[in-house]
Amino acid sequence: MQSSFGQPTLWQRVRPWFSGFDPLLLLAILALASIGLTAMYSAGFDNGSRFMLQVRNMALAGAVFFLVSQVPPQRFMALAVPLYTVGVILLILTALFGIDPTHKGARRWLNVGVVIQPSEILKIATPLMVAWWFQRREGRPRTGDIAQAFLLVLVPFLLVAKQPDLGTGILIFSAGFFVIFFAGLSWKVILPVAVVGILGIIAIVLAGPTICEPGVDWQVLHTYQKNRVCTLLDPTRDPLGKGFHIIQGMIAIGSGGVTGKGFMKGTQTHLEFIPERTSDFIFAAYSEEFGLIGGLVLVGCYSFLILRGLVIAFEAPTTFARLLAGAITMSFFVYAMVNMGMVSGILPVVGVPLPFMSYGGTALVTLGLSLGILMAIARSRRLMQS
Repeated sequence: MQSSFGQPTLWQRVRPWFSGFDPLLLLAILALASIGLTAMYSAGFDNGSRFMLQVRNMALAGAVFFLVSQVPPQRFMALAVPLYTVGVILLILTALFGIDPTHKGARRWLNVGVVIQPSEILKIATPLMVAWWFQRREGRPRTGDIAQAFLLVLVPFLLVAKQPDLGTGILIFSAGFFVIFFAGLSWKVILPVAVVGILGIIAIVLAGPTICEPGVDWQVLHTYQKNRVCTLLDPTRDPLGKGFHIIQGMIAIGSGGVTGKGFMKGTQTHLEFIPERTSDFIFAAYSEEFGLIGGLVLVGCYSFLILRGLVIAFEAPTTFARLLAGAITMSFFVYAMVNMGMVSGILPVVGVPLPFMSYGGTALVTLGLSLGILMAIARSRRLMQS
């Protein structure tokens, strides 16, 4: 007696790859990607290849996002220790043998046959490692556990800050800190540090005219970092030099008004007054053309993405997944806040890209990797329920 079984159709074979995707997270990603490509088309119009290169980068990030979203979260836990170890070793090698292809005095790159920037690895490896650390210590973490977790965060932070690359170092530190925070860091620790930080900022603002005088050495900061803080306090001190970026960014944002000048009609953008208008300062170009309303729409999309990510973290099935999802989500908040703040003249200018908006292959691939991990965590719970 013969029996025959029908072969599964192509859709039946590929359907598991798409099942379990979180539709709200996917909606937020698509909305931000659309806004980003629209802004890049206008900001990069004078550079004919910039928009198409960004489309390629976005497609590559999308492929990374899709592939990573298929990986079960427990596999990420297995990668935490080796990825973190390799990343720290590469940072040490960068400190010893790093190169400076930009000739600006920062050794952030390493030639291993191809030129890489090891600090990008630690943006993902650090929260992975700290989440793995707390997963192995189920329950309320003890003071010693938290202290050792901070040590795991400080090692890559200090190595990156030494390059010097304080902007990337802050991103690495914040990603690790959010894992520790969600693991149960007491407010008794956070509040005193926050109060000291606020008092320090107030003191710097009040003493700005004195401490920013030429010849005053800040000891703990490099000269260029001191200049960034002093420029923030008073960009008119050097309007055609160090203060040019901030002044032009604020002019572009202010000239956009409520509704903006219109798509492709930004004069500050297309007359090339805005420096780095396709990368770090793309928010200024976007705000000039789409105004306050466009800015609120963008902030709303980021807020929706962050809120959805926090819900995914809250519903995650394991401690590791919960901590990792929470840290990745809050990293988007830090990226957006720091970039918009520096362009608006609220924070010092640092090299922090605006997610989905700024041009860059490495930044977008890292973004796709982060969102892929977040989607994989969301899928793991949805597939378990189904």
